[in-house]
Amino acid sequence: MNREQSIQPPPPSSELPITGLLALTTASFIATANESVPAGLLPHISDTFEVSQAWAGQWVTACALGSGLAAVPLTLALQGWPRRLVLLLTVGVFCLCNAVTALSPYFALTLVARLLVGVATGVAWSLLAGYARRMVAAPLQGRAMAVAMLGIPVALALGVPLSAWLGEQIGWRNVFGLLAALSLALMVWIRLNVPDFAGQRAGQRLSLGHVLCRPGVRPVLTVVMLWIMAHYMLYTYIAAFLASVGLDRQVEQALLAFGIAALVGIWLTGLLIDRWLRRLVLLSLAGFALVSLALALGGLPAIAVYVAMTAWGLSYSGAPTLLQTALANAAADGADVAQSMLVTVLNLAFAGSAVVGGVLLETTGVGSIPWATFGLVLLAWLVVKVGGQAGFRSLSKP
Repeated sequence: MNREQSIQPPPPSSELPITGLLALTTASFIATANESVPAGLLPHISDTFEVSQAWAGQWVTACALGSGLAAVPLTLALQGWPRRLVLLLTVGVFCLCNAVTALSPYFALTLVARLLVGVATGVAWSLLAGYARRMVAAPLQGRAMAVAMLGIPVALALGVPLSAWLGEQIGWRNVFGLLAALSLALMVWIRLNVPDFAGQRAGQRLSLGHVLCRPGVRPVLTVVMLWIMAHYMLYTYIAAFLASVGLDRQVEQALLAFGIAALVGIWLTGLLIDRWLRRLVLLSLAGFALVSLALALGGLPAIAVYVAMTAWGLSYSGAPTLLQTALANAAADGADVAQSMLVTVLNLAFAGSAVVGGVLLETTGVGSIPWATFGLVLLAWLVVKVGGQAGFRSLSKP
């Protein structure tokens, strides 16, 4: 009997297996931190290696490049491997690369470590959504994913500011040392509390084209591109926008309002996603569109800007879980392959948001960015409303 045949996972749980799901939450937290924490530490990193902040910022680029390029081919190559083994190897790479980052005296070596941690991060994003779904019965799959993906808003709202503060207190190298230690502890947690699942047999493995042609997959990926690009275009240049309306000294407070609202939003998403997936997507996009329009029209008092930031955080926070759930529902047994495509599309959206936003900033001014955001979000709403029935269906009845 081979390893694949010997795996006997428990039947899908009729209750949320919180201990196991929180291990996946921690994995999504570290994956998000891998991508975002360096941004808050760039001044310290550039001082240590005696390079410009722009060059130090290539750590973020290397991570995104590794994630975007490796997600699809590695996910396809690892379809047949036991799922827990893949997850353990992925978190092991997190541990190793963050340890190298913490200890390396060589900038080039550290850049390679960030590229490799990006590769592992891409595999993690392809794996986590499907893993959470397999742990529970169908009526709970959306909530299980919401718990597993809670690490994303927590890392963005709390982890990044905390890492920047820790960088001041204990040094940036120790921040990455803490990430390495957390990854090592997570490996033990996964081994003890996360069930194993067999990979797909050779005859059951799905090609990229086969999954892409399934009804609903392409509309979901289109919405991913539009929504994520719109969000990050505005988010990347929000400091410049707030400065343009006289709130340049309140950027941290505005982002805090966004972050707190995001935590509330992901909680609400977890409660409703299994029954109201399509309605939640439409409502979230409509809310973001209204926020973008209000910011674009201008003339808002400070309190109204804070309200807009809060509404934005509330409307966007569920996006990762909503989109991953929609894609997994549409792809069915091809969920891991579909999630790898989502990782690639996400990274294209990140890159596109920075490029398009930068061009708008230089050519037409920061005030044009909310207008561009509004157009992208409106287009995404129309894709869901007109052509998204197959892609944004719930597995549970309201």
